[in-house]
Amino acid sequence: MKHYYVYIMSSRSKTLYTGVTNNLIRRVLEHKQGVGSQFTRKYRITRLVHFEETRDVHAALTREKQIKSWTRAKKLQLIDAGNPGWKDLSTDWETPA
Repeated sequence: MKHYYVYIMSSRSKTLYTGVTNNLIRRVLEHKQGVGSQFTRKYRITRLVHFEETRDVHAALTREKQIKSWTRAKKLQLIDAGNPGWKDLSTDWETPA
């Protein structure tokens, strides 16, 4: 059964990017390598600061749209609630060979 992830990435200056994927590790590594998103490459958005997992693709897409429609303040509250130090949640992931 597939898993789907809604995620928020951030730059050092806290510019945010919200996305959805079925392979979180691959997608985050793509962002870090500057592949696949001109926005994240331009603003150097390389830190995974929030993610949610579901097995329902429709729920993931709905949640992504919901978060994207929020004010910046509400997005910051979501991140602060689960990751108050804004730690890069992918720090310990290894790059696949």
